[in-house]
Amino acid sequence: MSNTAQSLASKRIASLLDENSFVEIGGCVTARNTDFNLSEKETPADGVITGYGVIDGSLVYVYSQDASVLNGTIGEMHAKKIVRLYDLAMKTGAPVIGLVDCAGLRLQEATDALHAFGEIYTKQVMASGVIPQITGIFGTCGGGLAIVPALTDFTFMEEKSGKLFVNSPNALEGNEISKCDTSSAKYQSEEAGLVDVLGSEDEILAQMRLLVSMLPSNYEDNSSYEDCADDLNRVCPELENCVGDTAIALSQIADNNEFFEVKAAYAKDMVTGFIRLNGASVGCVANRSEVYNDEGEKTESFDNVLSVRGCKKAADFVKFCDAFEIPVLSLTNVKGYKATKCVEANIAKAAAQLTYAFTNATVPKVNIVIGEAFGSAYLAMNSKSTGADMVYAWPGAQIGMMDARLAAKIMYADSDAATINEKAAEYADLQSSAMAAAKRGYVDAIIEAEDTRKYVIGAFEMLFTKREDRPSKKHGTV
Repeated sequence: MSNTAQSLASKRIASLLDENSFVEIGGCVTARNTDFNLSEKETPADGVITGYGVIDGSLVYVYSQDASVLNGTIGEMHAKKIVRLYDLAMKTGAPVIGLVDCAGLRLQEATDALHAFGEIYTKQVMASGVIPQITGIFGTCGGGLAIVPALTDFTFMEEKSGKLFVNSPNALEGNEISKCDTSSAKYQSEEAGLVDVLGSEDEILAQMRLLVSMLPSNYEDNSSYEDCADDLNRVCPELENCVGDTAIALSQIADNNEFFEVKAAYAKDMVTGFIRLNGASVGCVANRSEVYNDEGEKTESFDNVLSVRGCKKAADFVKFCDAFEIPVLSLTNVKGYKATKCVEANIAKAAAQLTYAFTNATVPKVNIVIGEAFGSAYLAMNSKSTGADMVYAWPGAQIGMMDARLAAKIMYADSDAATINEKAAEYADLQSSAMAAAKRGYVDAIIEAEDTRKYVIGAFEMLFTKREDRPSKKHGTV
């Protein structure tokens, strides 16, 4: 049993990294504490394998918890090994990937383990925005350990064996695991939004490799690109039909039609993820009103409005891109805010966070208005007035305060239907058409949908050397 479990921790590292590239660090470390007969128990590597290797030739640091050693519990030396790994990663400017399978803090070591565990939090905070941090959850990740993936940038979770929780499902008042398994990958991806990708063990390890290949090694590294074999001027004739499901639209624009979506199961009205354009990584944010499966069948639909979860999802993603100098592309199709009593309690703050994230970001920002763009919801979605460097619109796009007919009804409330229709048409032409916005300079060009790929590639190439000064301050407070 022990050998099987131990080989599992090593096997995960071997599957993640390029073949034969792993070099272990601290393999001889064992538990230092001897209380409660701990000295009589074998603690090889103190329950965590740490070291470095490469993914597609790029340096990464990895720790993998060994559930065969005291159930993978975190003791003092276990934690210190992870802290040491972070020190090396920040010195060399390379990502840290944690493979978690742990029963929590080691009770025999109590305060020593607790203090050392707090040092992991500290290193994660110091590393945030300096190097990418990725967590994979393969077994239990409970209690204080649940903070670890929340402090990293991306979380992957094995969909059957993975458990992620602060309080176990049975500890929640009025709940038991048979009613709602709040520790499951499904709950943590769909409801909590903490998990970015879920799947089998082999699937998420492969997805980790793919994500690492698309990210810079650190905040100063702008070499996260590859040669592009795709036609830079490739026409996308079906793109106009993808206004509803923008995940499909982004895959059509992307080099080789490859789109890496993150948090796909959470806040489906907002799409976030990475594509390559001319070989360079670009972060994407897009409104979505429809979801289609691989067979082309519509599985879900919703209004093209901003929700609390959608705003938070997009804001966090934009902040990550800005921290690591990854350009941002947005596809905008939004007519307002979701209107329910529950949403109303939080939507203003969430929309403010999204507005702040886009406006505060100094990376190259390009926006494509593909449908409706009304009111302050549009302003929050990377508009010209909130900092977009280039804004394009498809010919049928509508940009303005609100829908033309609604505006006419408000302005001519006592008029007959014929007058309302006449004024609505006039308002659409003068105030809410893409051409009206372009004439005022709020849109840089009106482009055909099928030509979107070549325009965004050209825009990001032009913006490659962008520099932007901001007011001197410690940090914002939104």
